[in-house]
Amino acid sequence: MDAEDRRKLAVATFNRVWELLELPTRTQAEVDEMIHAAHLSCHVWSQVGAPANVARGEWQCARVYATLGRAEPALWHARRCLELTEAGGEGFEDWDLPGAQQAMAHAHLAAGELEEAHRWAGLARQGAARIEGAADREIIESQIAELGL
Repeated sequence: MDAEDRRKLAVATFNRVWELLELPTRTQAEVDEMIHAAHLSCHVWSQVGAPANVARGEWQCARVYATLGRAEPALWHARRCLELTEAGGEGFEDWDLPGAQQAMAHAHLAAGELEEAHRWAGLARQGAARIEGAADREIIESQIAELGL
C-alpha cells in the first residue's frame, strides 16, 4: 500500500471505531472489531501521520478500553496520548490537550480511581473553556459530561 492508501485505511478504521463506540450495545464480534480497528488505525497513523494523528489514535484506544471497563490498557493508552500531546509537533490543535486530559479521566474512572478521574476532568474542563471553535469545544465538553462527574 502506498502512503495515500494507508491514510485512507487509518481514517476508515478510526471512523468505524467511532460508529462502534456510539452503539448502545455491542456483540462480541463488534467489541473485537472495535479493539482491533482502534489499534490498526493508531498503528497506520504512526507510519503515515503527523504526531497529532498518533496521539489521537492513542486517545481512541484509551477510549475504547475505558468504554469496555478495561482499566489497565485504558490508562496505558491515555498516558501515551497525553505524553505525545504534551511533546507537541505537527498537527495539534487547541482541543488536543483537553481531549488527552478527558481520556485520562475516563481511564481513571474505568479503574475506579474517582479522585484522579475528578482531577483530570477538572483539567479537561479548564482546557475546554479555552478552545476557540464552538463545535470542537462542544465535542470535548460532551465527552467530559459523559463521565458523569
